[in-house]
Amino acid sequence: MRDERDYVEYVRARMPALRRLAYRLSGDWPAADDLLQECLVALYRHWRRAVSADSLDAYVRAVLVHAYLAERQRPWSRRVRPTAELADAPAPVLGGAEHRVDLLAALAKLSRGQRAVLVLRYWEDLDVAQTAAALGCSAGTVKSQTSYAIAALRRLLPNYVPGGTDIA
Repeated sequence: MRDERDYVEYVRARMPALRRLAYRLSGDWPAADDLLQECLVALYRHWRRAVSADSLDAYVRAVLVHAYLAERQRPWSRRVRPTAELADAPAPVLGGAEHRVDLLAALAKLSRGQRAVLVLRYWEDLDVAQTAAALGCSAGTVKSQTSYAIAALRRLLPNYVPGGTDIA
């Protein structure tokens, strides 16, 4: 009974931050809610293991990231998602919060792993070691994936001017 109360208290306190992380990973609120629900069910099932971890927040973050990365392997996630792209549209000079839609669209084109690395490093403000722990990989992999992801964003957003972007 006490475990269940602790679980409910933790989820109530951390729900906004976890939902924001799920959104940053998935780029879509309905998908973020599904991802968060999956994470919270797994957390409930493994609550005793979670509370015995060195950091409960790090444990939950890792569960959420792993659920996000594993989602691609499920058959129902392979739906066709049509996108409308303008041919030969002039590229705007990007910079500031008003261009967050363009940045989010570029992030959506990255691989799930690269997107997860950027979200954890730059929006969740985790260091390399914490990001590696959340992803279950080495620090070297985090560094290389960060480099590849930034290079991909530069190709997707050639006119981006850094500074001041505020994404969710």
